[in-house]
Amino acid sequence: MDLGISGRRALVAASSAGLGLATAVALADEGCRVVMNGRDSDRLNEAAGGVPDSIPIVGDVSDAAGATALVDAATEALGGIDILVTNAGGPPGGNWADTDTSLYAAALELNLISVVAMTKAAVPAMQTQGWGRVLAITSVSVRQPLNMLILSNTARAGVTGYLKTMANQVAADGVTVNSLQPGYHTTDRLRQLFGDRMADLESSAASHSIGDPSDFGRVAAFLCSEHARFITGAALPVDGGLYAGLQ
Repeated sequence: MDLGISGRRALVAASSAGLGLATAVALADEGCRVVMNGRDSDRLNEAAGGVPDSIPIVGDVSDAAGATALVDAATEALGGIDILVTNAGGPPGGNWADTDTSLYAAALELNLISVVAMTKAAVPAMQTQGWGRVLAITSVSVRQPLNMLILSNTARAGVTGYLKTMANQVAADGVTVNSLQPGYHTTDRLRQLFGDRMADLESSAASHSIGDPSDFGRVAAFLCSEHARFITGAALPVDGGLYAGLQ
């Protein structure tokens, strides 16, 4: 199915690996011109080498200044941004008792404030042109908190509230704002957190499997598509049935 976004200009933050890379690949496959981003230039350039016509821009989105600078650089490189995919690495793992209070500020900066900064920089131009897509990669832990990820649970829940509020305020301008809530996918982040216990995760989802990032990327591309123009304010789990609730 043609998603109707060939020629659109996309920025995918933190896309040198994992779900960000899978999303960049899926958008490029649909004919988008994609700016890819990462902190490590060697790793980024290697990843971008496998994505046709992509533009690698080194940058750190772990704070507002870096996030804004990335949007500015991508806007200059592409001549504008039609699709913004916000993404960032996760904060350190830990539970309520062993996570020091001082760590929360950095986690909020990484996974909440960076999203605020990127959208503030990119969305006004989308409103002016009457078309735009904002998609945030968050986590299923927003719906079903994971005990060992209290920093991520807290920050990503905050950004979900921000995005839902923003979606209501820009919808009439032709801009959709959604988020995807991934469960367990075969990424470096998951390997870092679980190591040799990766196999144990398969039993936690109804599908009894760990997700393929490329499948996630295709879901992301659809939400950025012309066909998804009537979907906004949504937060969609992509988790193989890990989330057990009704809503």
